Amino acid sequence: MISNQILQNTIDGLREITRVDLCVLDMEGQVLASTEKQPENCSSEVAAFIVSPADSQVVHGYQFFKVFDENQLEYVLLAKGASDDVYMVGKMVAFQLSSLLTAYKERFDKDNFVKNLLLDNLLLVDIYNRAKKLHIATEVRRVVFIIESSRDQINTALELVRSHCGSRSRDFVTAVDEKNVIVVRELAPSEGYDEMHIAAEEMKEAVAVLEGEDVHIALGTIVGEIKEVSRSYKEARMALDVGRIFFSEKEIVAYSTLGIGRLIYQLPIPLCKMFIREIFDGRSPDDFDEETLTTINKFFENSLNVSETSRQLYIHRNTLVYRLDKLQKSTGLDLRVFEDAITFKIALMVVKYMKYMETLDY
Repeated sequence: MISNQILQNTIDGLREITRVDLCVLDMEGQVLASTEKQPENCSSEVAAFIVSPADSQVVHGYQFFKVFDENQLEYVLLAKGASDDVYMVGKMVAFQLSSLLTAYKERFDKDNFVKNLLLDNLLLVDIYNRAKKLHIATEVRRVVFIIESSRDQINTALELVRSHCGSRSRDFVTAVDEKNVIVVRELAPSEGYDEMHIAAEEMKEAVAVLEGEDVHIALGTIVGEIKEVSRSYKEARMALDVGRIFFSEKEIVAYSTLGIGRLIYQLPIPLCKMFIREIFDGRSPDDFDEETLTTINKFFENSLNVSETSRQLYIHRNTLVYRLDKLQKSTGLDLRVFEDAITFKIALMVVKYMKYMETLDY
């Protein structure tokens, strides 16, 4: 359960304090971590020690200790030396390793619980029973973040986020797939979406330590009970997908800001195709030339303001009116009329959605 690197770091630190060489072995006598470069081969001695009733013994200048995970023997610890002081050090190190095992087991249990909670794999009664057993508060405000990184190794991003959230002991950092890191964050009573956007910025900076690394973060809505955490997770997943389609320029997207894109994302493709046929009479916005598309987008950016759009496009007002009249003749939609503008805008978004779904098919 504990990685060899963590074991090594632990006994290295204890070696610095006690000046006693230490070695951790598995049940076959294989070295997992050691402060000595070439520890002696003690596989036969370890085998004999494991089956003996003694908790400790001295063999060939080493003191052997058993390290238990609850009642299960997990490791054999060797402390170099036969003195009483070394015995005391060995007992303390064995206790430290047992405590480490307990802590990591609890962390593993909590991580497993949170994963199943996010994926909706738990019955309602199981959620509250397991939360109580794991000492997880059930009625606090939480929100789910999903962090998508261009990193090849999800474990690296996971550790970076855990390190960033290290001081927040009630936050959960996990991963349910090989692409995304998930943070279930507990909120203070005074915190809201503005503070969560700042938190997302800080997470992005923590992960994007490599130059040119692409990081996107999505967050769901704030929920008040643990049973609703899975809903916040689903909303964050939708925000991540919808953000790719309609807000590709944004690195942080909140579910509450998706607007009409959230509705379009849930439309079936056949219905989308039917809508586009009806609006453009078999044509597609892709058929428009670049000048027309630039004019349309700029007109929408400026809230259908003719004067401001013509100024930003560096064209005369009459030229813009001519282009809009030409577009009206070809589509039957006058973008200066709010209802027609809304229809056209939705149609453009639907086409974007259809293109995105086509790329997934490939």
